[in-house]
Amino acid sequence: LSPIYLKKPNEQMWEQKASTFLDITNFPNCVGAIDGKHVIIQAPGNIGSLYFNYKGTYSVVLLAACDATYCYTFVDIGKQGGSTIFSESQLDKLLSEGGLNLPRDRCLPQGNEALPLVFVADEDFPLKKNIMRPYP
Repeated sequence: LSPIYLKKPNEQMWEQKASTFLDITNFPNCVGAIDGKHVIIQAPGNIGSLYFNYKGTYSVVLLAACDATYCYTFVDIGKQGGSTIFSESQLDKLLSEGGLNLPRDRCLPQGNEALPLVFVADEDFPLKKNIMRPYP
């Protein structure tokens, strides 16, 4: 269903998302926000601790990116919890390999240095060229 309901954005769509993010949040060069959520499941039989998480429940993880209007732009669901969820995700692979069709770096308003378009994320995510997270 993903190709039908969650089409892969092209450069023009990312430009529009960045423009909307700027209009709504006054945050330039931002195309979305990334986060993960544990979705509690009933443990399948004979699974051991495979889907047992640090919260003491069984769960799968929903990793998603949304735009400024809360519409999903990327979804990855079904992995068991752990510290490597993002690094093993399709989203990280696409970001690292340039497969998301993000536009070229561009200048901030009233700026003259080209900077990449970014996703914002919390401290659980790595700082990368296209991921901005809180400091430190």
